[in-house]
Amino acid sequence: MLDHSREAVELARESTREDLNDNRLLQLGLVRLVEIVGEAASRVTADTRRHHPHIPWAQITSMRNRLVHGYDFVDYDILWQTVTEDLPPLVGQLEHILGSPPS
Repeated sequence: MLDHSREAVELARESTREDLNDNRLLQLGLVRLVEIVGEAASRVTADTRRHHPHIPWAQITSMRNRLVHGYDFVDYDILWQTVTEDLPPLVGQLEHILGSPPS
């Protein structure tokens, strides 16, 4: 979950919102990374979720579900917002929980 969040943040950091409109590989990459983050979040145990209520577990899995079951429609504004605004704090929270140094 942490590695894929980091990777999505890094891809976005090297790109612009306009790049997302024009670059199909960037679109596919970010969608897939966010899907993986959401899938990983859905597998986190209930006990771990209780110990870390500050992590928006339900929202993370919900985003994954919207992407997977979106029937070929992705709102790239929401995807970009997720990757640029929501994932960076999540990376920090996961690093803290896992005791992982920033990369």
